[in-house]
Amino acid sequence: MALQDRLDAFKLEFKAGKPPYYAPPDIHPIMERATAELIASGQAARAIKAGDRAPQFTLKNQSEREVSSVDLLAQGALVVTFYRGIWCPYCNMELQAINDVLPQIRAYGANVVAISPQTPVNSRKAVRENKLAFPVLSDVNGETGAAFGLRFPLPDYLVDLYRRLRNDLPAFNDDPSWTLPMPARYVIGQDGIVLYSEVHPDYTFRPDPADMFAVLEKAIAKV
Repeated sequence: MALQDRLDAFKLEFKAGKPPYYAPPDIHPIMERATAELIASGQAARAIKAGDRAPQFTLKNQSEREVSSVDLLAQGALVVTFYRGIWCPYCNMELQAINDVLPQIRAYGANVVAISPQTPVNSRKAVRENKLAFPVLSDVNGETGAAFGLRFPLPDYLVDLYRRLRNDLPAFNDDPSWTLPMPARYVIGQDGIVLYSEVHPDYTFRPDPADMFAVLEKAIAKV
């Protein structure tokens, strides 16, 4: 099943309140309002896109070891996915889908990293629970997400909802700002230029990992 089909099926079950996905039904219009406002803001169109030079980053992985984009790009192309956090089921499903095709990605000589504002402790949990064979990096204060043009502040009414649901982002992220990155996926060539970009202000939509394969194949041809 394609990734988006899985996400759509989950969304239907979540909205229907089917176990184990029960949530108060009044939360859905609030989340949909926030998504619609983020789409209308046009921020996704202003984020880093194909043809741009990717910001460099050095971030700690789930084991608190530093990982450098410069070092990874010296080995081959780099797939970067921006991940909201372990608390987001859509994000976890995406990471699992990428992990499923990791052998194909590595066959193209590419590496994969996920970047999240969450702490390394929560990144370890994400790696463990999703059985990931690639690192989840901690973006302290969302600075790398901001450099890619992805970080946005949650509106006050969504902060109130998250608090009601006990989704304590300041605790998850060790950051009081109540900000998140828009979900995004990039393929960066060895010269640092973005070859592929997908940025989605609607967190329930994610491109299929197979969409990157043609780009990764071209990246090999350029080397």
